Amino acid sequence: MGLPAWMRRRRFASGLAIAGLSLATLAMTKAAEKHNWLGTAEPSKKTAPKQPAPCPEPATPDPLLGPRTKKPGSWVGRSPVQSNLPIVVMAGHADSQGTASPGTPGFAVDQQKRAPMQPGIRDELFWNREVQAAVVRQGQARGLNIRAYTPPSISVANDDDPSTNWSKAKVFSERGEYVLEIHFDAYRPHGFGSGLIPVLPNVRELNVVDESLAQAFGRYPRLFRGGLGGPRRGIGILEIAMLEPPLETKLRDPRSREHTVNCLAERVVNALVQGVS
Repeated sequence: MGLPAWMRRRRFASGLAIAGLSLATLAMTKAAEKHNWLGTAEPSKKTAPKQPAPCPEPATPDPLLGPRTKKPGSWVGRSPVQSNLPIVVMAGHADSQGTASPGTPGFAVDQQKRAPMQPGIRDELFWNREVQAAVVRQGQARGLNIRAYTPPSISVANDDDPSTNWSKAKVFSERGEYVLEIHFDAYRPHGFGSGLIPVLPNVRELNVVDESLAQAFGRYPRLFRGGLGGPRRGIGILEIAMLEPPLETKLRDPRSREHTVNCLAERVVNALVQGVS
């Protein structure tokens, strides 16, 4: 028996609805597949940034610093320090340009007649400043209580002016801060090599930070040249190295300058961290 007309119409409408729903579902699936395909990121073809070469390890002879001083330093730093010891880093000759003690011009300027790194200052001060800044930056990154001091003028005629390294160091040292002044020694045969010239006996006892720096760089006699002005006022003078090739060549080459300065600073910071630990 045939279905009534009204039932045939309902059945036809239901079929249309089901077909429409199926088509809509299929269209949504295709759209999703297309979206997923378009949104899939291709593997990056960019190469990772080149990592800097590792710093040279200490050795004898030292590939970074060159020769150590052969002056007979027999002292040992034993006094303990607190782990948050305040450390002040100064650049040697930062206030004595144009005076009797401006620092070494370096082998390149003095012997090769090269232009100074910066007009108006000796090359030693230029590199002292570079290493000073890198030591403070790296030291702070590694948790040291460390800061820099820079005089307001590069030429102060009166050594006792309250703004000089010497005057500030005396104040800092008397309140228990460790004062380290960065230097580069003269080239051979005038220079002696890397090493720490420690403070004088009447200033304070030598501590484990002095000892750590001496082990990393070498040790000068405590009364080197009869006792220098800096050590008389609480400054430990760190002769990084003689300002001569091959180190000076690496410093002056723009391709190796930053890496070399950072490696020199790393040596200093490693010693400071070991000292306060």
